[in-house]
Amino acid sequence: MSEALKEIGGIAQARFPDCAGELTFDRGQATLHASVDGLLELLTWLRDDSDSLFKQLIDVTAVDYPKREHRFDVIYNLLSLRHNIRLRVKLALGVEMPVPSCFQIHSAAYWLEREVWDMYGIYFAGHPDLRRILTDYGFEGHPQRKDFPLTGHVEMRYDEGEKRVIYEPVKLTQAFRGFDYLSPWEGSLDVLPGDEKAEDKTAEAGNDG
Repeated sequence: MSEALKEIGGIAQARFPDCAGELTFDRGQATLHASVDGLLELLTWLRDDSDSLFKQLIDVTAVDYPKREHRFDVIYNLLSLRHNIRLRVKLALGVEMPVPSCFQIHSAAYWLEREVWDMYGIYFAGHPDLRRILTDYGFEGHPQRKDFPLTGHVEMRYDEGEKRVIYEPVKLTQAFRGFDYLSPWEGSLDVLPGDEKAEDKTAEAGNDG
């Protein structure tokens, strides 16, 4: 299988020199590194060429590397049922760089690109309905970015007086609760039963020296 993928990668590099880059293998998974320029032509060729026939778009996802110049990786996971091979196409993008939508090549991208936009804020140019799909209306930020706060920006609750769900800024009430040191994460300084045995062994080891 790797030989077939190496051949596909070599042909792609020759046909699309401005788009297709290095082909790498990691734990049996082939990754074709690519650029935005010519991406749609590359994906179309991978879908239609008789030696590849990557007709199934399994997923579109992204990875966030905040300290990197090109912060995001956008990843297309492709499957060829005819040849029983898989290929990952990976793009490295800056924060404000748009990606051409491939929903006309793979219809599954219609939903998958919306999810990437919702979670990471990566814009897919040409998508006919690029709006949030997992978060609520009026949601602030993109939850899968590494700089998104774990608490979020707002919290919601049902208000009995207004008879509706309302959104409010997050309130961290944890700081005002009492700590009983029953949790191992709270750093208890109390001596627990059995700890004295460990101290005795340490003292004995020192005397033996």
